[in-house]
Amino acid sequence: MSTEAARRGTWGVRPSRPPVSLPLSLPLIGGVVGALPLFVAAQPGEGTRDTTFWLQLVVACYAGVRLCAMVLSGRRRLVQGAFWLFGYLAMGIAPLAQSVLGRDPTPVLGPRSDTELATALVLCGMAAFDVGALLARHRPSLRSRRRPAATVHRTRLYLLVALSYAASAYLILRVGGVGVFFTSREGLSTSLSSATGAESGEAGNALLRGFGTVPALLSMLFLTRWLVTSRRARRRPEVLLPWAGLLVINAIVNNPVANPRYWFLTVLFALLFTLFPRSPVMYRAALAMGVVIALLIFPFSDRFRYDEQGQRPVETGSLLEPLVVKDYDQVNMFANTITYAGDGNGHTYGEQLAGAALFFVPRAAWEGKAEDTGFVIGEWMGTDSPNLSSPLWAELWLDFGPLGMTAGFLAVGYLAARTDRRYVQRTVDDPSPGNVLAVVVPVLAGYSFILLRGSLLQASGRIGIALLCLALVTTFREGGRSRLS
Repeated sequence: MSTEAARRGTWGVRPSRPPVSLPLSLPLIGGVVGALPLFVAAQPGEGTRDTTFWLQLVVACYAGVRLCAMVLSGRRRLVQGAFWLFGYLAMGIAPLAQSVLGRDPTPVLGPRSDTELATALVLCGMAAFDVGALLARHRPSLRSRRRPAATVHRTRLYLLVALSYAASAYLILRVGGVGVFFTSREGLSTSLSSATGAESGEAGNALLRGFGTVPALLSMLFLTRWLVTSRRARRRPEVLLPWAGLLVINAIVNNPVANPRYWFLTVLFALLFTLFPRSPVMYRAALAMGVVIALLIFPFSDRFRYDEQGQRPVETGSLLEPLVVKDYDQVNMFANTITYAGDGNGHTYGEQLAGAALFFVPRAAWEGKAEDTGFVIGEWMGTDSPNLSSPLWAELWLDFGPLGMTAGFLAVGYLAARTDRRYVQRTVDDPSPGNVLAVVVPVLAGYSFILLRGSLLQASGRIGIALLCLALVTTFREGGRSRLS
């Protein structure tokens, strides 16, 4: 065995980097697991310290421990890291703050016992996710089974780039020009509805917006990967010029002013992990900064949702005020889902999941197609807000009950761990420019925030468009040799 082979190890890969040293890890664990939850719990407020409150404190600490484990690990676990970042903030810290203040961002119609049950089920889902991830560790190594690897076909990539330019240009023209994308989300939605007409409906608007944003993002990421891993590509105008143009297009159609904050977070995560696929510092910084962004920036960026006449003032009467906003209504909506089922509606036994998976089937051909879960619960609540979440916990529970929800998170944890393992073993240690997984996994990690927040039906449109784009550019080659150079 050569010196290089010995350095890389028996399987021909570099050993994983060591975890963070103890002097650096202790402040992180102390802050995330101890200081922040206890600081929130100790704040003055009108809430009661009941069983729900203590369960929420346990959820925050448990998710904090697992988030620290992701940050301090010697390996990059992108999808699992995104899950625990969302779980810590949206299902742990934010509900805890809402209990302390005695305020809910979304009205909870049922008794406090339904919120207590929802919190207990959140903890159960997290534990099941952990068990699924643990089971994935005992599977045989992916290296022991040589399979054709997915790589990018150069000609097909240029076709995707051309499609991206055309689709984004069409979207920009339909809504009235570039300036509309820098007004507000409400202004863009109004322009889009006016341009498409009432007959297209929300589905038509979402389809047009999806084709105007998703191909542009994926094209930019594939070209970014090519430039990062190939010196030859960085000297070729036919790669640099389309990439520069896509940067401009994404700055227009995927900017944080005109897009939901979770979608912009997807764009940001995907770009960072594509630019720095091997950097443990960037991986750890992204998860750590995610906590800061969610706590300090997300709530105050709500002003971009409305125009100047409709802007809502930022309320800061309490240090916990930023956590009592609709961005963090997930546990509230889960409790409302439990109340909705107990009000005589029962479980749907897979109908909601089937509707999301088959989102492309028109309602004219499927009369009984399930409605968006958030809309269904919102209509039952008597609210006309179109921005109610339906977290994955609520989706699985409404479809399959507590046992089905637990089994679902067991599967999600297993698949997340397998995906992260494949990313490390076949992507991080594979420098080929056309490695598809090097782009897909960062996008999936970022999009996990949208999938976890829900609803699934709203999230499935962009997934379908992304799959079409991947089918266009992907080819399979024995040994994984890239078609890019």
